[in-house]
Amino acid sequence: MARIVMKFGGTSVADMDRIRNVARHVKREVDAGHEVAVVVSAMSGKTNELVAWTRDASPMHDAREYDAVVASGEQVTSGLLAIALQHIGINARSWQGWQIPIRTDNAHGAARILEIDGSDLVRRFKEGQVAVIAGFQGLGPDNRIATLGRGGSDTSAVAIAAAVKADRCDIYTDVDGVYTTDPRIEPKARRMKKIAFEEMLEMASLGAKVLQVRSVELAMVHKVRTFVRSSFEDPDAPGMGDLLNPPGTLICDEEEIVEQEVVTGIAYAKDEAQISLRRLADRPGVSAAIFGPLAEAHINVDMIVQNISEDGSKTDMTFTVPSGDVDKALRVLDAQKDKIGFDAVQNESGLAKVSVIGIGMRSHAGVAASAFRALAEKGINIKAITTSEIKISILIDGAYAELAVRTLHSVYGLDKG
Repeated sequence: MARIVMKFGGTSVADMDRIRNVARHVKREVDAGHEVAVVVSAMSGKTNELVAWTRDASPMHDAREYDAVVASGEQVTSGLLAIALQHIGINARSWQGWQIPIRTDNAHGAARILEIDGSDLVRRFKEGQVAVIAGFQGLGPDNRIATLGRGGSDTSAVAIAAAVKADRCDIYTDVDGVYTTDPRIEPKARRMKKIAFEEMLEMASLGAKVLQVRSVELAMVHKVRTFVRSSFEDPDAPGMGDLLNPPGTLICDEEEIVEQEVVTGIAYAKDEAQISLRRLADRPGVSAAIFGPLAEAHINVDMIVQNISEDGSKTDMTFTVPSGDVDKALRVLDAQKDKIGFDAVQNESGLAKVSVIGIGMRSHAGVAASAFRALAEKGINIKAITTSEIKISILIDGAYAELAVRTLHSVYGLDKG
């Protein structure tokens, strides 16, 4: 017998037929004798509808009331799934974030989980009850509902798995695992059986949309073994109930991966923009003067490249932001121009960031050179490069994004099964 947390996203619970299918997945695990908690998202499209309603009510709405509205989508789903489970003979009860409780900070709309008291859930497990939990939400210090930001149900599921010391956390989605790259771009992309926490964290933060970044961070910190699985496979198909090796991709500690590939996957993110500040004084504090105000404005800065003049007195600072944040970033920089002291600012949108990821890169030389050579042969110009121990990110024109992904996927042999 094991303790399992199962999470189902919006497409998996999009209507009553799919909710009944989810109930069959849950029943399979209960019939196998496992203790089960289920975390659910709102029905597909429902959160967008609720967000639109709050904006229609007032463009400058209170964040606390925003949370009260948008959290209702998960409340509906959890109740419906509990009813569907009861209908097929499963002892189930729905739970909202505040009932557990899932304690968060006070950042309404983007709250972070501080602690979870899982003792009541564990007591109910012992009584044979399935907990159906509304994801995406918790209880802030002001005693009001606080939501965790988009994709927050993944975070809820991993946090609950850690709190109740679950044997594993199964994330059911509309894909059957984590692939070496996006199969819609490269049909030869392969589903991985295992991927290390660090690799998955890089892939999630660099464009892969299988899991939310914070959920992977939590899984890595608390060593929560996490499976990415498809909710659209037949719940009763052979192997679906395999406790040790269920179909899908296991995200785990790298020590569990015996044969480590040099490169695990290729991630990409479109709609990147580049901003360059020209001829700044090269002095202590200039970087803080640039990136401090951008952070305060909640603008996510990624790749940063600095070029110093020959005499060392001036520098150019180039960095990337999401294309949608360019105008906001330029306003922030213009307001700080006197403090920063740049001569000119330039920007370019329509770029893409393509990243090569793999923990095997730590012990292998020449990985970057292979990428640069392969892209050059395809006539793809590189605008910026950043690296880490297990990642190389390359900024290119957006028009070449798919060609670059296919080229790099092939050059590292990821298309060979």
